[in-house]
Parts: sequence; C-alpha cells; structure tokens
Amino acid sequence: MAIEIRVPQLPESVSDATIAAWVIKEGDSVNEEDNLLELETDKVVLEVPAPVSGVLTKIIAEQGATVLAGDVIGMLEEGAVATTSTGDSEPAEEVSPSEANASPSVRKLMSENGISESQITGTGKNGRILKEDVEKVLQAASATSIKTTAPPKPAPTPSPQSSTDTEGREERRVPMTRLRVRIAERLLEAQSNAAILTTFNEVDLSEVSRLRRKYQDRFQKSHDIKLGFMSFFIKAATEALKRYPEVNARIDGSDIIYQGYYDIGVAVSSERGLVVPIIRNTDSMGNADIEKAIMDYATRARSGHLELSELTGGTFSITNGGIFGSMLSTPIINPPQSAILGMHNIQQRPVAVDGEVVIRPMMYLALSYDHRLIDGKAAVSFLVKVKELLEDPASLFLEL
Repeated sequence: MAIEIRVPQLPESVSDATIAAWVIKEGDSVNEEDNLLELETDKVVLEVPAPVSGVLTKIIAEQGATVLAGDVIGMLEEGAVATTSTGDSEPAEEVSPSEANASPSVRKLMSENGISESQITGTGKNGRILKEDVEKVLQAASATSIKTTAPPKPAPTPSPQSSTDTEGREERRVPMTRLRVRIAERLLEAQSNAAILTTFNEVDLSEVSRLRRKYQDRFQKSHDIKLGFMSFFIKAATEALKRYPEVNARIDGSDIIYQGYYDIGVAVSSERGLVVPIIRNTDSMGNADIEKAIMDYATRARSGHLELSELTGGTFSITNGGIFGSMLSTPIINPPQSAILGMHNIQQRPVAVDGEVVIRPMMYLALSYDHRLIDGKAAVSFLVKVKELLEDPASLFLEL
C-alpha cells in the first residue's frame, strides 16, 4: 500500500520550510518513526518521521525545495522490503540504526573518517549521535596515535550556484540558510527600531574563580555537570534585574510592559547560525539547574533540534564572545527585549587594589540597552550591581 509522505504542520508564524536533507535514499527500508528528512525553517529544524514501516519508493521534493504544510514530498510503500540489485552495480549501502539516528552531516563525517556506530555513544536526545560525539572520538584517536580506517578529508564546502573566475581569483555564490536570513532580518530590526546605547565596566573574577576551583570536584560529583562561569552571570543578572525592573521590561507600542518573571536567553553559536534559547524562571534555579539547561540547549542547538517554544519569549539575554577570544564588543539587543549583557575574554591584568598593583583575572562587561526605555543611570547602576555580585558571589546566595 502506497503512503504519502507529507510536510507536517509547521510552527505558528512559520509559513513554509526548506528541505535541508533527505536522511534516506529512494529504495531504502525504514522503520516506523525513523527520521526520513530534515526541514529547515527560519526558526528551527524539524524532523519528519516515517508514518509506517516500509520502503521509500519516490522522493518528490528534492533537497533545497521550498514546501508548505501538507505538501506531498515523497511516497512510501507500506510493509515492503528493500531489495538488492543482482547486476554489476554495487549493493546499496546499509545504514545502521545508530547512523540513521544522526543528521546527514554527522553521518558523512563518520563515513569520511571510517568511524562505525560501535565506537560512538550518542549523547543527543534518544541517543542521537551529535557532531561533538564524533569529534570526541577523533580527538581521542589523535591523542593516542590511532589511525582510523580512512584518513580524514577536508570538510566539504557548500556547492555554489554559480562562480566567477577573475584573473585567477574565484568567487562562489551560496544561498543563505533560512535561519541566517532570519537572523539578518532581526539584527536590522533591532538597530532600526531601538535607540541602542552601550555602557561598559570590568569585573574581577577572582572570587568566582576561587569558588570554582574549590568546589568543582564536589559539584561535578554531586550534580554530574561542571560548574561554569555562566551560571554565576545568570544568577547575578537575575538579582540585578529584580532591583532594576526597567531593564527587564519591554516596549509595546506606547506602553511599557514590566515583566515580573525572569526568562534569560543565552546566545549559542551553531553551524546554522546564532540562536538564543531561553532559560525560564532563573530566579528559582540553582547553579546546577542552570548549567544543565545550558548544556542541554547548546547540544541541541548544534544538532538543530531546539523546539520553537524554547526560542521564543525571554526578558533579557546574555552573550559570551569571550569563548572565541573577544576582548570587547557592543552586543545587539534581541527584540522585543530591551537589554543584553555581553561577556568577554578573561585575562590576567594588573589592577590597583588597596593602593597596590596586583594581577587579577579581569573581564570587560558590556550592556547594550534601549535608551527609549532605560535611562543611563539605570543601565550603569544595573551593570555595577552585576559587577558587585560577581566580585562578592556570597551575596548571591544570601540575596544581599
């Protein structure tokens, strides 16, 4: 019995989607609920599972096609079993269950480096193999001088739609992804519709660093997660937002909406672009809860499996350019929020303390804010409060 494969209902406010990749080929057998293809929208990447077990007999909409909810994109023969050609052609490549439970780019990386599923433990949702899992295997093999069965190849570059060769210099034209297009639109929207101003300060992270060194092993043993810097910054920002509610507010037409809850977005870089998943109700979370939420979001952001609901809302955002080596920047507000905190690289620098020059781990902080809503005094005071809480982290837990 032939079954139509249709585009599922798309998230609210998403009108269409692009077929990012077919996970299986025509003629391949699939089990019910196996992933058939990935759909990319301007907000999230969706997986389309097989409605029944059978064989994919026809792909109607190829990779790169734009589709709408309900469109027929393929045909599946229910209950059929894939057959192997008896001619001179090579038999169809078998895909193991673990490899099928990975994105096309991850499976390609595994194939290029001769890595089988038995060498990898998937850490994604439902045991899905992530790019980070493959990279860990490669790093371990490199450290022990163990060669894989196939030498690594350079990462593939996107196929250009057209190219121009001028005096031996090549140009390539590659379409922007849906997510990248949406990011560009939001950045322009933020700069066009808000009066953005940035204020700076610096923070001495000696005490936070000392606490991390002292309690790291016990914290990791107790909570099965490392104690990072970000949880301290989120807790400090949350406490500062309580004291300066206008920084946690937003403009709606001619009204100001004061939000009595604290949902903080954490900017995460992925291959598809920058996304900002939201950690909700941070005022009721401990460091361990925050660290686990960050790890979960970062892992699923890089594999393209964040839910739309996890990317919407938010009252304030934090971005950390320091992980890439940035010393100073002016972050752009994530609308409709009114402010964003920028973290930067931690550097050992000489500073004056009680009349003496000492070396301390210092970080520059940047707060970009909408001057239509937040006055300079409130913005500067907010940033100073974040600085004070981080330099005396005991006050975070005593709510001082």
